[in-house]
Amino acid sequence: MRPFAPALSAVLVTMAAPAFADFQKVTTRSDFIALVGGKTLTRPLVKIQVLPDGQIAGRGAAWAVTGQWQWKGEYLCRSLEWGGDDLGYNCQEVKVDGANVRITSDRGTGESADFSLR
Repeated sequence: MRPFAPALSAVLVTMAAPAFADFQKVTTRSDFIALVGGKTLTRPLVKIQVLPDGQIAGRGAAWAVTGQWQWKGEYLCRSLEWGGDDLGYNCQEVKVDGANVRITSDRGTGESADFSLR
């Protein structure tokens, strides 16, 4: 049965692909604040709040996450520290699908992370 595993994986990925089309780009600061205000962005081992005053606070695994953010054009631009390590500055595309948020680095051309809003 193992020889079929790669083919089965490809079929499952293809079947799931249409769900990605449901994500809509967040293009304004006010829409972003309305989306995340008073909520926590969560994923396994990560809980982060993006506060309206430009601060980022939370935990990733066992370490503190801190930073600052601002909205530039159509992107969330942030500087971030995780456990004392500087993760640098990056402008990121934000998309939403209900209570799910997808943040993609490098203005939407880099790696993505999906979060649930709680």
